[in-house]
Parts: sequence; structure tokens; C-alpha cells
Amino acid sequence: MRRLAMAILLGVLALPGGADAQLQNGKDAVYEELNLFDQAFERIRQDSVDPVADGKLIGAAIAGMLAGLDPHAAYIDAATLKSSPNAADEDEPGIGLVVTIDNGELKVISPRDGSPAAQAGIEPGDLIFAIGKEPTYELTLAQANERLRGPVGSTVALTLRRGASAPIHVTVKRALYRPQTVSSRLLDGNIGYLRVAGFDDGTQAAVAAALQNLRQEAGGKLAGLALDLRNNPGGNFDTAVKLADAFIDSGDVAVIKGRDPAATKRIAGTPGDLVKGLPIVAIVNAGTAREAELVAGALQDGHRALLLGTRTYGDGNIETLIPLDSGGAIRLTTARFTTPSGREIQGKGLAPDLVVTPIKLEKLAGGEGLHEADLPGALKNPDQPSVGAAAPAVPARPAPSVATAKIGTADDEQLTEAVDILRGLAVFNPHASG
Repeated sequence: MRRLAMAILLGVLALPGGADAQLQNGKDAVYEELNLFDQAFERIRQDSVDPVADGKLIGAAIAGMLAGLDPHAAYIDAATLKSSPNAADEDEPGIGLVVTIDNGELKVISPRDGSPAAQAGIEPGDLIFAIGKEPTYELTLAQANERLRGPVGSTVALTLRRGASAPIHVTVKRALYRPQTVSSRLLDGNIGYLRVAGFDDGTQAAVAAALQNLRQEAGGKLAGLALDLRNNPGGNFDTAVKLADAFIDSGDVAVIKGRDPAATKRIAGTPGDLVKGLPIVAIVNAGTAREAELVAGALQDGHRALLLGTRTYGDGNIETLIPLDSGGAIRLTTARFTTPSGREIQGKGLAPDLVVTPIKLEKLAGGEGLHEADLPGALKNPDQPSVGAAAPAVPARPAPSVATAKIGTADDEQLTEAVDILRGLAVFNPHASG
């Protein structure tokens, strides 16, 4: 075991970026911490009532180390990674349900459009108290997603709590389904409605085709575009960048910041605008997360779209899957992205230009659901005041969540407001042909 501690220590000391003096000063402290691990490891091996394999102990230690970082970091052992190809993707649990951990409770960010979870009526903000007969309290995100996965055709029973209602029991059948990331239709003759519910390899082509169809349906007289990013939990990073760039004729799309400030990277846009300057209203809410926030932030910073709805989720992290020699891997947060102007998304989210809840119009920020900053161990926004700094108290007023089934319907108050605004903007926009 001493050899293991020494190997770990050598690996720590070999990490780049630290001065020799700093490493030397910290050597004794590192030795002390590794000795604690050594002692605990040996006592467990010797005194545990049931024998525990060394590999299991090491795996648990790695998993615990990552669990202490942020809600998204995770360890995937070799057996899990080999038996379940999607195990490394926290957004693909098998029933199309994107979840997170909130104070030890499993909470739904959003079901994916067209997924078994959406068809079963699961809504953003639902708490999942049990998967089958197993309580979910204090499960890690990786463990929860693993329990949601299963063979096609099998079922998973979920016990949910929605607001103050009695527990809801839902049985979801796992199935192969085609992710429905893009849908569109023409509203009132010349207002385009484009819903982007996720980002995959086919999203960009689907968006281009949808916009072409909208122009044809409008007889070449499209007056504006309502871009719906609600309940969009993100997806492929490069696809999101391309989508944002598609509506921005000039300027940057996002900024990527890593641990080393010198490695900051700006993602520049390319000339061209798919809707040629037509007014855009992007509809967002607390289910607008990750890459969907990248798109919303780029459009807002570039003065290309008015954001309408409620504050977005607030997850600007970029996770990297790092293979290990054992055949397993770790998912580690290695960078974060900001808006082109440098506004931090992580732990803060994006405030809409016009706050509209699903039940009423408001001019002041409020009515916000669960956000990334609320999660235990969430990475902090460097723009936020430090601990101890005075900050105004904001009463918690959870906004009603928008069920996937309601989005885009006649009962969608946020979409109705977006269309009204587009009508007004079109009057003063020379590119609108309506």
C-alpha cells in the first residue's frame, strides 16, 4: 500500500503548472494526506466484517473524490463503460430524462421531446423519490442515471412528487426512440415558430430545412421568428455553436475559459444569417440549460434576439471524458463557457430581456425554478460576491414549470407573448416582409 501512496504522490508532483518551490513546500502536506488514505484503506481491508476487493475500494475512492468536486464529475468503471456505451453520457439515461441532484434529491431538468419520459407525462421540476423500490436520496448523478437505464422493452417504475401534490407513481417503458430536436410551424400566416429541444448531429440540417419550409409556407413573406429553447437541456457542444453562428452575421459566439487564463479561447462567428436579419424572439426558462444557454447568450449579446421567459438554468460547464488505463474513465469539468461579452453563465444563468412566466407577464426578475447554482458543490460564478459580502435577499418564488405537452400549443402564454412582440418588431424591421 505504501507503493500505491508513493505512486499517487509522484503523479501529483508531476502535474504541470506549479513552481518547484511550491511543490516542495506542499510535499509534506501531501504525504500526510496520503498517509490518511493509506491507513483507512488498510483498516478496511483488515477489519471490514466482509472482505472487500482492493479494486472495489480503489474505485469507490475515485468515485468519492470526484463526487466531492461538482454534480457532474463522475467515475465510470471499465465494466460499466463496456457493458453500457452510453454510461459516460449523463444526459442519456435510456428513457430520455435529464436529471440533476438537488440537496441529495433527484430532480428533473427536462424530459427530451418525443421520449418515453415525455410521453409518460414527467415534467421539469418533478422530484424522483424512488426508482423501482429503491430510494434515490443521496444517489450520485451517475448512479441515478445507471438505474434509469435498462434493456429496450423493459420498464422502470418511478415515484414522483410534483409541488405539494401527493406522490405520483409512473411506469415508463424503455424504448428506442428518435430524438425530436427540431420542430416548426407557421403562426398567423407569417410568424415562424422553431422549437429546438436539443443538439445532436442532425440538428443543424433540420433547422435549415425547417426555416426553408417556413419561408415557403409564408409565400416568401416571413415577418419574424420565435425560437423556442425552453426545456432544452443541451447536447452536442459543436452543434450548439453552429446554431448560434447561423443567426449571427458577425461577432463571437462564446468564450471558453479553462484553468489557465492564458488558454482562454474565443469562438468566432462566420458571416451569414439564416433568416437574413428578421426579428427573433428566443423563449427561455429554467429548463434552458448548458449548450442551449450558449445559444441564448450569443443571440442576446449580439443584439440578435430578444430573450423572453424566465432565467435560464445556469450551467456553463464543459465536461471532458478522460480515459483511464484500467479501461474505465472519469468525467471531469475542465472548462466553462461564457457569453461573447464575458458574462458568466455558470451558477447564474441568463436573465431574459422580458420576464414572462407561464401564467402572467412580469417586468421584474423572479419566478425562477431550480438552477445549477442551487446544487451542492456547484462551481461558483467568479462574478458573484465572495462569501460574507452583502447581497440582497431574494425571496424564493418557484415559477410554474412548462410541461413539454403544453409547449407550442394555444395555451402557451409565453409563445403568445412572443408572437405579439414579433408583430411589433416587424413593423420597424426592414427585413420583415409581412
